[in-house]
Amino acid sequence: MPGFEIHHRDPASRARAGTLRLAHGEVATPAFVPLATKAVIKTLEVGEAAELGYDMVLGNTFHLFLSPGHELIRRMGGLHRFMGWERPVITDSGGFQVFSMGHGTVADEIKGRQAHGERTGSVLEIAEEGVRFRSYLDGSERFMAPETSMEVQAALGSDIALVFDECTPFNVTREYTARSTERTHRWLDRCLAWHERHGPPDQVVYGIVQGGVEEDLRRASAQAVAARACGGIAIGGTLGEDKAQMYEVVGWAVAELPEERPRHLLGIGEVDDLLRGVELGMDTFDCAMPTRLGRHGMAIVPDPGARWRVDLAKGRYREADEPVLEGCPCAACAAGYSRAYLHYLLKARESTAARLLTLHNLAYLQRLMAELRAAIAAGRFAEATAAARAGAAPWELAPALS
Repeated sequence: MPGFEIHHRDPASRARAGTLRLAHGEVATPAFVPLATKAVIKTLEVGEAAELGYDMVLGNTFHLFLSPGHELIRRMGGLHRFMGWERPVITDSGGFQVFSMGHGTVADEIKGRQAHGERTGSVLEIAEEGVRFRSYLDGSERFMAPETSMEVQAALGSDIALVFDECTPFNVTREYTARSTERTHRWLDRCLAWHERHGPPDQVVYGIVQGGVEEDLRRASAQAVAARACGGIAIGGTLGEDKAQMYEVVGWAVAELPEERPRHLLGIGEVDDLLRGVELGMDTFDCAMPTRLGRHGMAIVPDPGARWRVDLAKGRYREADEPVLEGCPCAACAAGYSRAYLHYLLKARESTAARLLTLHNLAYLQRLMAELRAAIAAGRFAEATAAARAGAAPWELAPALS
């Protein structure tokens, strides 16, 4: 039966290490979850994530709903069999895609590229019943309600299903945020009611905390979600204009959440955010960042001053003979490929470059999370995070644990 057990806690923070037991296996926490958005990790076979040490991947309800369709995936034996991944899968609800189509991305909003509260793109209506929108594939009108989202996720057969929510925009009024958050809570009740009647018995349902950047709304939303019979709780929506505000918002929510249930932070995966997120008591994270960076020629490296990344497409690496990262065990570094070679592949638009850098980035984050788990268990979490923030590679954190 699904469940969650906390094995170790850090006395100086909210960090904890545990095991999330799901229908298709166990997930050691804290953990980063790679995106298999359209039933594939871009540039990789999904099974390669298992070889890197990952326990779980995330599938995208919205995209799989549009293509190839949840009914086809159901007929093919469910998402696990369809993409050849027999470990746990978490599926998002489609709510973030509603947000993106209706208001642009978070970056669009913060940079002022969208008017306050103005809906653009292909969303036709966000109403109490659900969302009407035009498919980005063929322009056809489609509809998604809380019940639709849960039906799709049931057909996919994911281990964890997230409830349908409206991802509250950043540049909107407090009143809009309050109304949107209350509607998300009503949608939560509808999702839970549908799942109780029709959902797979071994599928865990996570509620989602909204509330924007308003402290009272965030705390109230966390309390409201915690009061429902959710197997786990995710924190979503716009978390702030900068990292300091994001950490503050996450802290407000976590302070109101029950200790015994697992917590997931949606859409967060940069190295410094993972470190702080674990300190704040989060158990799992997902983000497109490591795979997206890889496809754009960037490698994750232990360099806080450069946001833990290096852009190998830059001309300065044309004759760089060193590996992406000395001591890294990933396929790209272990094979001895130089930064110059990867720079050449990127300039030649060879897909191998994206593949190798994606493998490197995912290997880096997997090792980082494994070392953080070990540090919590050893009672040396503060030393490990300090070393990571100072620029130590994940495999260099071990001396802090000895």
